Amino acid sequence: MYRTALARTHRPRRFAEVVGQDHVGSTLRAAVDSGRVAHAYLFCGPRGVGKTTAARILAMALNCPNREGGEPCGECDSCDRIWSGRASLDVIEIDAASHRGVDDARDLRERAMYAPTSEERYKIYILDEAHMLTRDAWNALLKILEEPPPRVVFAFATTEPQKIEQGAAPVMSRCQRFDFRRVSVSDITGRLETVLAREEIEWEPEALRSIARRADGGVRDALSLMDQVLSFRGNAVRSEDVRQMLGLVDEDRYLAFFEVAAARDRPRVFAFVQELLDDGTDPGEFMRGMGEALRTLLALRLDPESEAVDLTPDSRSRFIERAAGFSPADLLRQLAAVSEFEASGVLHRTSQQRIQLEVLLLRLVSMDSTVELEELLSALGRGEGHGRGGGAPSRDPRTGSPSDQAPRPREPTTSSSPTGPEVHEAQEAQENRTGSSPVTGAAAADAWAAAVASTPNLGGAAIALRGARVEGWSDGTLSIKMPSGLRETLDALLDDAARSAPLRASLARELGVQDGALSIKVEDDRLRRLTAQEANQQRMDRWMSRDPGLKEAVEELDLTLKE
Repeated sequence: MYRTALARTHRPRRFAEVVGQDHVGSTLRAAVDSGRVAHAYLFCGPRGVGKTTAARILAMALNCPNREGGEPCGECDSCDRIWSGRASLDVIEIDAASHRGVDDARDLRERAMYAPTSEERYKIYILDEAHMLTRDAWNALLKILEEPPPRVVFAFATTEPQKIEQGAAPVMSRCQRFDFRRVSVSDITGRLETVLAREEIEWEPEALRSIARRADGGVRDALSLMDQVLSFRGNAVRSEDVRQMLGLVDEDRYLAFFEVAAARDRPRVFAFVQELLDDGTDPGEFMRGMGEALRTLLALRLDPESEAVDLTPDSRSRFIERAAGFSPADLLRQLAAVSEFEASGVLHRTSQQRIQLEVLLLRLVSMDSTVELEELLSALGRGEGHGRGGGAPSRDPRTGSPSDQAPRPREPTTSSSPTGPEVHEAQEAQENRTGSSPVTGAAAADAWAAAVASTPNLGGAAIALRGARVEGWSDGTLSIKMPSGLRETLDALLDDAARSAPLRASLARELGVQDGALSIKVEDDRLRRLTAQEANQQRMDRWMSRDPGLKEAVEELDLTLKE
């Protein structure tokens, strides 16, 4: 049984029915109604957004005996012939891709000299894919475009107007140009609902949104995808069928990856990719949706009520929950990395798609949290003299990158026969940990550093915590000083009982006290902020103290640290 495609069956018959192109429809409708029709139009825009359809409706409106307000009736014999593309003496539709030569243009020019079949009618030439015409063909048409015969209208449709501008710039000034836009997801979804209602077919709203997003702004593409899904099911459009037929990746996959990224669980990435491939997921299709999922996370992280994302209430709440595990700056860096990866096209060129996908996901999971430059310089500028818990994160002296090894507390002396200073140091350390006397030495600072290093899921707050200067430990209270820029981060952490509980437990364990008997007192640190040059010099001094070879190289070659 023969069945016409939905894109043809439900092609618009009026300007008002062209989805998402109100600026074009209203202008052409007014031009027809007022009689101010131009002799040449250039319709530009992506594929499947209504360029050729608008040209046909314009031809229908100009030749319709029953038009009202510039709109064709869509039902008379003239309208039906033009709408269906059947033979019409006054409306000629030409595919410029197969009639692109100068001889074809000359033939068109000669035919245009003949008048319409009656004085009330117009002769309309519709050239689809007009950018395919050669330079000589455009030159052959240029004269008739400058001085067209009466009641002759040209309508050029193209997806690449820049080619016409490069090859035949004079033509652009002879035409009225209309730029067609990509159609929004909501408008495409509404159009699909209208079509399915006419066809008396049931649907799920999420299934239609998935088709609309995949269509990438093209109504014709959306209807073609709908035809494909209906070929599979026939009497209903379900979300599961859409995902299966179009190879779409379930949003649960992306939410699962964001959970892995928030936990910084790098070993889990390999198992995650293996599960994707075992389920038959195409790596390219997964990456197509990754950028959109990250964009959704960023939009909801900035504004949970954002209207820039189209999600069901349940999906929105789950994305908001995942977004809370990242800062906006981190999400922006991840989105930039994914965009750069897709733009490179490496996934489509390589035969090792799995490895490329794993490398990208590992980069996303391993990205360090961002920190304000001023806060970082303040933390780096504390030096070793303000307590070992208050210095900058330890760095590799060869690369200058943050080291994975955090400062560890001093091990008490375990010699079987300690003597003199060793006994005194061990006793002092023990007193510091039990809180029996006020302490401003290294034991409390080491306990704080060890607690920060052993507490998981601190994210960007870890850098701020390492920038603290420990003043001492007395009567169950740990005194800490922090610069105002970093103190706000610590205050926010301590105010949240759920987030600070692991840190308090680790700190109580390091100090040898009960968790409930521990309190943390935070004060502003009024120390002078170091300049970038002073911070770099202190960093160089620390590196040289750890690596004699580096110190010798600096002295011999007069090296300086650059950003």
